[in-house]
Amino acid sequence: MHCPACRTSRLQPAKLEDGLLAHGCPQCSGTLVSLLHYRDWAERQPAEETPAALAAEAETEVGETSHALSCPKCAKLMSKFQISGTRANRLDLCGTCDEAWLDSGEWQLLKALELSQRMPAIFTDAWQRQVRQEASEQARRERFSRIAGEDAIARADEIRAWLKDHPQRRELLFYIGHD
Repeated sequence: MHCPACRTSRLQPAKLEDGLLAHGCPQCSGTLVSLLHYRDWAERQPAEETPAALAAEAETEVGETSHALSCPKCAKLMSKFQISGTRANRLDLCGTCDEAWLDSGEWQLLKALELSQRMPAIFTDAWQRQVRQEASEQARRERFSRIAGEDAIARADEIRAWLKDHPQRRELLFYIGHD
């Protein structure tokens, strides 16, 4: 099988974690993971705990292929699934072969985001709806931040949090809305 990202190198046996075998590309460091093997591995793992070093690593960008990938097993196009609304990274999935392609560094990113044991959830409609909602909220926040400034947005977030469960929320919002 050839690498779906760089298309020239042959995939070689690789190990993502103890007990989780995959196929890796020696050139681009991407990895093809069988979701069948992944699910078996994930069921045997203890609950995830993210060390501080991994959490800090999540702040750095990792590799991402922008072009469509063909499954190295069946040659059909793989679908792209956004990991989160705040990250540009997407996992590629062949729905026919049930194989996922992880670009270089994406496994470490999944671990840092505490998603390494929940990878199949990323491929669901519910997850993708939440990702779009997160991205929309982030864009809205950035737009208001450019208009009002970060200090004003931080203060507005404090007020919003205070109002969220306040028993007279509606009355207070009515009062604020009327001069």
